[in-house]
Amino acid sequence: MDCFVYVLGSRAKNRPLTYVGWTNDVTRRLKQHNTGKGARTTRGRAWVLLHSEWFPTRREAMSREWHLKRDRAFRKKLALAIKINTTSAPRCSPIHSTTPLRSP
Repeated sequence: MDCFVYVLGSRAKNRPLTYVGWTNDVTRRLKQHNTGKGARTTRGRAWVLLHSEWFPTRREAMSREWHLKRDRAFRKKLALAIKINTTSAPRCSPIHSTTPLRSP
């Protein structure tokens, strides 16, 4: 089963926010977050995909999610990309998304 870990980015007043999660379908999950049907902490904001990684199993994806949630330096680096690449508009535009990584 294909699983993905993703990092979303948004702006709240004058600070960037990130959200880390895992899913089977990144596109569907991003739409859920942006329509208010995602995690409670993501409701009411415009989110963009900053980073995603592919994993062959749910267990590996959940493990990586756990590590990314604790890697503040990595998320801060991604969040700074939002700060640099956004204007005064309240909505963010996509910064970049990585293509899924496939195991050899």
